[in-house]
Amino acid sequence: MYDVHEVVEALSKLSYKDALAYWIEGEKEEAEFYRELARRARNLGLGEALVKTFEKLAEDSLNHAAELEARFREAYGNAPRSDLPPLEVLPVLEEFERADQLEEVLKAAMESELIAHESYKLLAEKVEDEKLRDLYKKLAEVERGHYEALKREYEKLSG
Repeated sequence: MYDVHEVVEALSKLSYKDALAYWIEGEKEEAEFYRELARRARNLGLGEALVKTFEKLAEDSLNHAAELEARFREAYGNAPRSDLPPLEVLPVLEEFERADQLEEVLKAAMESELIAHESYKLLAEKVEDEKLRDLYKKLAEVERGHYEALKREYEKLSG
């Protein structure tokens, strides 16, 4: 596990180029995370609606990554690279081996997305560079959307 405050502090010191690379790498990892949640939900027979939600979140993340990577390569001429851990991917997969763990996994994923949303929102307020501020605002919106999708599934599950 990593310290969210340390990641936020490190992100606040990034250039626009490095922040964009960070976002691209984070979107790719997030896509893998949601793809694995979809696979496990399907294997556990947890219903196609939940599987589709996870698959949609994975697809959204991959599409964001591809769009941003094309923009990055056009602007900087090389592949993006970032070593900072993404805020929104928590190590909850190990916990998701049985259907009765789904509620906990959804709560953890929701919390992770909310932490990412709040962190990016704070970063948008903290940084001086307008381009970087806009990037962090967009990131906050994306993570809020992911949180809302997970929340809908959690509410269905918990009645």
